[in-house]
Amino acid sequence: MNNRINEIRKQIRALRVSMLEAEAVMREQIRRDEDCAFVAGEMLKMRAVMSRLVAERAELGDREPIVVNEMLPRRRTPASQPVIARPVKRHLVPSRQRA
Repeated sequence: MNNRINEIRKQIRALRVSMLEAEAVMREQIRRDEDCAFVAGEMLKMRAVMSRLVAERAELGDREPIVVNEMLPRRRTPASQPVIARPVKRHLVPSRQRA
């Protein structure tokens, strides 16, 4: 039983890393305005597998948190930076007169 718990914990760690990588790919595709339906579908499949693994792990009595050291650092994207709007100087231009 202890071997099965360790095996499930390894699978969960690997799945978390894979999900983070897929999320990064999906964000990049969204940033480039590309279709990300395939990656999103794969992430949903990974979530289904993750929930089954977590349920099995809980049945076996393992309730300790799983720490993932291979977490990918979050990149600071332009969307997450604050946008500073500066006032625009407007100049009055005389209208053309009709003849």
